[in-house]
Amino acid sequence: MTSTFSSIKQGLQEAVDFSSSKIKKAVVHEFSPIDVKEIRAKLGMSQSEFASAFGISVSTLRHWERGDRTPQGPALVLLNVVAKEPAVVLRALAS
Repeated sequence: MTSTFSSIKQGLQEAVDFSSSKIKKAVVHEFSPIDVKEIRAKLGMSQSEFASAFGISVSTLRHWERGDRTPQGPALVLLNVVAKEPAVVLRALAS
């Protein structure tokens, strides 16, 4: 078995064990809704600048700011990190 397969197998077994109450603890990350426009405004960036800096399409950014859509999954994680540590994210992306 490859290490990748072993890792996937272990993760699946942990998920099955947790769902059948064999494991009582699990790390669950929950993110509260965020105000994308406020984050962008605090950084003093235009929509184009913000979208370009963080790899988001301008169209998607506009939908988030209007409230037509909400960020989900990795985008929500990224935006939460940007809200808390924008300089760190910008520095990491510049490397």
